[in-house]
Amino acid sequence: MQAAVSVTPARVPELLLGMATVRPVFLWGAPGIGKSSLVREFATSLGLECVSLLGTQLAPEDLIGVPQIRDGRSVFCPPEVIARDEPYCLFLDELNAATPDVQKAFYSLILDRRIGSYELPEGSIVIGAGNRATDNALARPLASALVNRLAHVHLEVSATDWLAWAADHGIHPWITDHLTDRPDHLWSKPPKTEEPFSTPRSWHMLSDALHSFGPDLDEPTLNVLAHGTLTPAHATAFCGYVKIVRSRFGIEAILKGDARWPHRVEDRDLLYYLAESFRGRLVKELPAGKEHMSAHGREIAHRAKSLLVQLAEISVEVAQTVIASDADGNPVLPSWLLVEAARDMPRLVEARR
Repeated sequence: MQAAVSVTPARVPELLLGMATVRPVFLWGAPGIGKSSLVREFATSLGLECVSLLGTQLAPEDLIGVPQIRDGRSVFCPPEVIARDEPYCLFLDELNAATPDVQKAFYSLILDRRIGSYELPEGSIVIGAGNRATDNALARPLASALVNRLAHVHLEVSATDWLAWAADHGIHPWITDHLTDRPDHLWSKPPKTEEPFSTPRSWHMLSDALHSFGPDLDEPTLNVLAHGTLTPAHATAFCGYVKIVRSRFGIEAILKGDARWPHRVEDRDLLYYLAESFRGRLVKELPAGKEHMSAHGREIAHRAKSLLVQLAEISVEVAQTVIASDADGNPVLPSWLLVEAARDMPRLVEARR
């Protein structure tokens, strides 16, 4: 199912309070962005126990129950996990990954809040969640009858929301500080190949590992942890950031001339990270038109060209990332700077084409 309108995690509790208390709701979103956590926290806020059923691990009889003979008639007895006396939140996780027979077994439970003769206690709520087929996740089409029994909410990632949550949940400061500078690294689209990719969940896993290893974590182990949980480019950038934190060596020192670009092969991840920071600083500090440039801007521009030359001497590839266009092919840096780069550094610009 494609999203017509998406919401950030901060809006979900308000929407669930108004919708899930009167009708079943289905929460859509990419893997690892916090759907399950949002549902559990919402249930807790209402004082309800959250009972989770995982669609991929269910058979129809797990919902309908098994028959017993009472007074000469067969009666289906719903499972204990569902048949409760007190109101609760029934969370149908990965509902759209369930087989068609299991989805069909949910029909009466979702619409009528009933299985056989058992009816959910007054005050109970039903919430489903699942990934989209476009996320390369296990997802089966929902039958139209089931789609029409649910109100649908599409969740999108918000770095602002996640960082606010992280501040109260013990996420490692290296991660919160890094993602404050690079919020675009919080999430990446699931790849078509089998490799780690960045999500709020994977950053949380990395945080747990960092806490577990403690301050004596060495660089090779950090590389294993980062590349085992994050998108490769994000892992490289994070490892570079940690080097900066540990060495107190950053782009500010390079801009001031107090330090040079790292040139060791083993510092290539740090070099990429500093180049990205350099690019961001130029975008922020330099005006679109040279005629409006202040004395400070002229100083930055002069220093920038000198630093680009030094960077290209170490790695043309890394230097190209500074002057590269965006994903749509549009220039990111001011055009006048690119013109001067073409004049003063033809080798760099030629390699970029």
